[in-house]
Amino acid sequence: MAKLKLGPIADDKPVKVALELPAALHRDLTEYGRLLAEGGEPIEPAKLIVPMLERFISTDRGFAKARRSIG
Repeated sequence: MAKLKLGPIADDKPVKVALELPAALHRDLTEYGRLLAEGGEPIEPAKLIVPMLERFISTDRGFAKARRSIG
């Protein structure tokens, strides 16, 4: 199993998201969802976006520092 930054995706109520993604990014998200599923049902790209953004924000040191300096 590849060491991925995301852990299991919570089975939450679906939320409709409308955005355009470059085709290459969509392919990468599709592959990431397949790898994250560990042989189970692949996780659709739309379900990966929020956890990835949350992970990105929570690990961005520059953002955390700027946030602390404002508050």
